[in-house]
Amino acid sequence: MKTRNRNRLCWWLVLPAVAPVIITMVLIVIMALTQSVGLFNFGAPAHFTLQYWQTILNDSQLWRATGYSLRIGVISAVLSVALALPLALWLRKPFPGSMLIGGLLKAPLMVHGLVAALLFINLISWQGFINLGLLKLGIIAHPIRMQNDRWGIGVIILQVWKQLPYALLIITASLRAIGDEIFNAAQDLGAGKTARLLQIILPLSIKSVQVSLVLIFIGALGDFSFQVVAGPTSVFSLSQYMLRFPEMSAQGWNLSAVVAVILMLAAFVGAVVLATLAKWLQQAGEQRS
Repeated sequence: MKTRNRNRLCWWLVLPAVAPVIITMVLIVIMALTQSVGLFNFGAPAHFTLQYWQTILNDSQLWRATGYSLRIGVISAVLSVALALPLALWLRKPFPGSMLIGGLLKAPLMVHGLVAALLFINLISWQGFINLGLLKLGIIAHPIRMQNDRWGIGVIILQVWKQLPYALLIITASLRAIGDEIFNAAQDLGAGKTARLLQIILPLSIKSVQVSLVLIFIGALGDFSFQVVAGPTSVFSLSQYMLRFPEMSAQGWNLSAVVAVILMLAAFVGAVVLATLAKWLQQAGEQRS
């Protein structure tokens, strides 16, 4: 009985902070869904229709934007976590200079995404620092086009640079919770570095890895500022594609609502797939070891 009362008290204490977030999310989802089927219309009388869905689903740009956004989101999430895990292991125990290194790695948290994109453009533009440096050194005869590349490599670099600190914070906290006696016992039993990584570190930190993958994937999937400044000009991201319609016609808000629902579905499905894949890789590593 005491445990039940304590749990109820915890829920009541958390409710004032959680309720506004949940209510806002629910209202946004309901508004997007209703507007996508014409029930909340700014430019015409409201009535149920699937016309907006048919228009968007028949547009080839939707599928190009979806494929591009999913690729950017997945690659950015996987690279960020893959880089954060060894860095978190390295910074797990304090050493001389570890606080300085950790601070430098977390510095992107202090820089707004749009500012980072503009600074990045100054580096890779036609007259940017990299091209000017290569020209001065005589390595190239003409500037190299690196801005707005068709594969979105610049956007991935920006995403990894910006999202890496989030993964580092989450994974480092998880690794520091693992006691040294566990590592020492595994080493005494003859477990090598690979075995310790697959059989101890990943199983005990898989939740933090999954959380990092999901958060970074969702953020990269719906990013707008990096795409506008450094993204390719031959293909839109889903966020760019969604914001094109309100300026085109009175039905633009309804068409944008359809893309918003698709973006939310893509974020949900992609997050579930990445979390499941991380769990599967952990189990496969344990079986091999």
